[in-house]
Amino acid sequence: MTRTLGWDVGGAHLKAALAENGEIRHVWQLPTPLWKGLEPLDTALSAILSEAGDVSGHAVTMTGELSDVFTERGEGVASLTAIVTRHLGENVRLYAGSLGLVPAAAHADHVGKIASANWHASAGLVAARIEAALFVDMGSTTTDIVPVTEGAVVAQGETDAERLLAGELVYQGYTRTALMAVSDRVAFAGRQTPIMAELFATMADVQRILGILDEDDDQHATADGKDKTIDASRARLGRMIGRDASEADEASFEHLARAFAEAQVRRIHDAALQVLSRGTLPGQAPLVVAGAGRPVLKRLAARLDRGVVDFADLIDCRSELRDDTCRAAPAAALAILAQEAE
Repeated sequence: MTRTLGWDVGGAHLKAALAENGEIRHVWQLPTPLWKGLEPLDTALSAILSEAGDVSGHAVTMTGELSDVFTERGEGVASLTAIVTRHLGENVRLYAGSLGLVPAAAHADHVGKIASANWHASAGLVAARIEAALFVDMGSTTTDIVPVTEGAVVAQGETDAERLLAGELVYQGYTRTALMAVSDRVAFAGRQTPIMAELFATMADVQRILGILDEDDDQHATADGKDKTIDASRARLGRMIGRDASEADEASFEHLARAFAEAQVRRIHDAALQVLSRGTLPGQAPLVVAGAGRPVLKRLAARLDRGVVDFADLIDCRSELRDDTCRAAPAAALAILAQEAE
């Protein structure tokens, strides 16, 4: 039996997916706040390996090199490569975008390809399974928007800078995005109110108030370090508009949360329209959606008048693993692609 672990080393989470003979059998996601140091990554790697058992190979993609614990991406790629090879062995392979999998020992030759290439792994699997689609993955921090045509990834950008300009990378996430980064003003009590430019609340508070948050998707501390309850989320939202929670009723705070949610989906919608404006995708091409933010992406699909395909529909996995597989799409894709490349 061939057992392969695909890893996605992020700045906020470590995700891993175990494939056995082409089927995803287990998925992990652990918080790894690299901005606090590299120890959480060591701890998470050890925890997952202790549960995974014997595996025949490891394939790794990363975005954690962007963490401000590193001076620049090259340092981040080198440091993360050293950590994963210490835990996984010298034969680990790194995903280098259009180059595919490369030996970890060759990381210095491919820094630009290895850095933040996890989106390409997911899109590559989509391209191998479906002729044309707009692949959209909304995680805790960012949203990837990647066109697939004629069974190939046809992204304009490759680096983060290029992808930001192309509309293919949007710094809007399902839980960790600060509300001051979503909009500079929103509707409240019949008026447009400016937003405080402070980290008082995040999109996790919005999703919690709207009743769509799976608490497993919110693995980091709240903006004020206090409770993850609806009442506490209302208090944090109130601060964003200079108010206490006692100054408005529950319905008003729900309207406020919906205003932030709408502002965020508009930003992603605008980026998707930019990508679609190239005219490379047929009108009937669906959205393939992945990530914790799939509830948001299904709203996006309705706006774009396109069908929806769950990423898990393209992968062999048990029904109880579908949500986890979608949350960890790059890791799951890499586990499958690594087995198919053997």
